[in-house]
Amino acid sequence: MKQILNRLFEHQYLNRNEAKGILTNMADGKYNDSEIAAFISVFLMRSISVDEFLGFSDALLDLRANVDALAAYNPIDIVGTGGDNKNTFNISTLACFVVAASGYKVAKHGNYGATSVSGASNVMEQHGVKFTSDVSKLERSIDQTNIAYMHAPLFNNALKVVAPVRKALGVRTFFNMLGPVVNPIKPKRTVLGVFNLKMARLYSYMYQQTDVDYAIVHSLDGYDEISLTGDFKIINKFEENIFTPEQLDFTRVTEPQLYGGETPEDAAKIFDDIINNTATEAQKNAVIANAATAIQTIDPRKSFTDAIAEARESIDSGRLKDTFGKFLVLNT
Repeated sequence: MKQILNRLFEHQYLNRNEAKGILTNMADGKYNDSEIAAFISVFLMRSISVDEFLGFSDALLDLRANVDALAAYNPIDIVGTGGDNKNTFNISTLACFVVAASGYKVAKHGNYGATSVSGASNVMEQHGVKFTSDVSKLERSIDQTNIAYMHAPLFNNALKVVAPVRKALGVRTFFNMLGPVVNPIKPKRTVLGVFNLKMARLYSYMYQQTDVDYAIVHSLDGYDEISLTGDFKIINKFEENIFTPEQLDFTRVTEPQLYGGETPEDAAKIFDDIINNTATEAQKNAVIANAATAIQTIDPRKSFTDAIAEARESIDSGRLKDTFGKFLVLNT
């Protein structure tokens, strides 16, 4: 690691194989926490290259647990890179449950918040969800409720090894970038939120080399999801467009209206408000916009307007509440 760090401190880049080897060694416990922290810190001071990104992804996908049985459901994942420092409530996770309530299969891959009060795993834990890597239990969940939740460290040893270091650093790292593309199912459908356009380009380049149906979303004011606080961009395999909230009949919202609170309990309260259809219009619309993007990614023949109506109806009809209730019965 000392040799690697000296190279990186001299502004050299790793090739794809080197990046893969380093992350594999990390998972094998060959570096201590200080070495891992120093390595991670390099990428806070300079951009990650495409080769480095692909090499790290290769390693994590090689190290993943076998959950191929879930891949047969052809599920979608909705995930943000995190690290936008906006501390929003759990918009992506809620959008996953809305999509499941709309009748589509979802495999949500999530983790504890590294830079926000409440990540997906925090809010699941607040509701008593017991994380499992038992594929038969996950399969039962996706079969009966349309959604399975996978706590990332249980499915990848590398993520488990670096978790304490990430938590101690408390800043955005390249693992925030990797999380969305290392879902162990390797889903063929995904909605990915990114916090800047440079990262959107990196993911777009990567996805163009695959057969994944994807939508990369970015709010131009820095959110890693469709926030409706301003204009937002959606890039998919067909095109890229910038939308205003008003174009889709949404009222523009303010940053405080999406705030996730000071504690995981605060975030869980907002989560429940969405589930019970008692949330503010701003909170509800942010979830609907992201869920609609996923629905349109699954069925590109649908217009965005129709996908929005479908997502909204899932909440208003009470199907979201029913779906989440059944999910908790199977997962707590």
